[in-house]
Amino acid sequence: MWARELAVSAPGKVILHGEHAVVLGKVALAVALDLRTFLRLRPGAEGRLSVCLSGVGVRRSWDTPGLQALRGRIAGKGWGEKPLTEQLDALREFAGIAAGASAPESLATLAFLYMCLAISAKYGDVPSVDIVVWSELPTGAGLGSSAAYAVCLAAALLMVCGAISCPLQEGESTARWTEEELTLINSWAFRGEQVIHGNPSGVDNAVGTWGGALRYQAGKITPLKRVPTLRILLTNTKVPRSTKVLVAGVKEKILKFPAIMNPVLDSIDAISQECQSVLEAMPANPSPEHYPVLEEFFDINQHHLNVLGVGHPSLDRLCQVTASHSLHSKLTGAGGGGCGITLLPPDTSPLAVEAAKQDLCACGFECWETKIGAPGVTLHCCSSLSARVLHALAQS
Repeated sequence: MWARELAVSAPGKVILHGEHAVVLGKVALAVALDLRTFLRLRPGAEGRLSVCLSGVGVRRSWDTPGLQALRGRIAGKGWGEKPLTEQLDALREFAGIAAGASAPESLATLAFLYMCLAISAKYGDVPSVDIVVWSELPTGAGLGSSAAYAVCLAAALLMVCGAISCPLQEGESTARWTEEELTLINSWAFRGEQVIHGNPSGVDNAVGTWGGALRYQAGKITPLKRVPTLRILLTNTKVPRSTKVLVAGVKEKILKFPAIMNPVLDSIDAISQECQSVLEAMPANPSPEHYPVLEEFFDINQHHLNVLGVGHPSLDRLCQVTASHSLHSKLTGAGGGGCGITLLPPDTSPLAVEAAKQDLCACGFECWETKIGAPGVTLHCCSSLSARVLHALAQS
């Protein structure tokens, strides 16, 4: 029996430096974005497990004995480190999801069912709970929205099954889990990401779990020790792009002009490493002199990404608009449209920020003023959440 009403949140992510070069073994820096996904957990009707995912229009409810019976039927080779195709096929059939369906609502439902059954098989039945998920993150924009969902879900399910503690004491507004518990949350969130993406890198769920900033190179993920929280503008150009096509284009260019392109990749790698050094030095020495260096890294890397062929007129426009307000921007993620980030040093006037936002919105872009280096997965007392988040969860 689960008796408390609580909320879990996890951040999205942006790539600060290292896009595309990371595919070829270079260093990438991923940072937690302070746009978050929230999951509200409350006791549910006896014998029912309910989930509402407002962002993708999912509202489903199952009886817990039925889920337990399904779990027994499809255990097969057990619930190993990776979701099995036959298990996912059986879950699709159970939930009425067509084979090959890749819409966000189908994948989110499938991940929910898989994680419920796999976690309960290992740690004990999921009790009757009512779960509502709402996110500040747009889906499909390369900002780690699916990983933030998987992290929230892993934390909530592991907690109600007793696999991890409920660290929130009476009177506290927020709490975080131990390092050991975070490692367990991350491993289950990665399985959720496997259901949704097939073969994810593990970066997005790691950022959602630990927050701050991570260094990623050749499959190795290393959290940076201490990083500053930096203010940014995040802009979605709303130009759709195919990551697969962009990655293939970069590969083709490198094969065609190796002597020209390999030094560009080495330079991107050096930017990631130099940026890491600056970020790690900033908390102990919060000097304003660090910001012009970070801005130059943005400018140089943006030029490099254009050389790799992953720029786009919409991203050029974004950089021109922010430059007219003495601000520095670069694309983040796959490029070819998608999102860009603009650094806001501490001395940036509120008027300049407001003017830049208005000009970006006038281009048809969507713009958020937010922060990077945000905390990872967090447990909240519901009454401590902002009125906006509470309203969104109540409407769901």
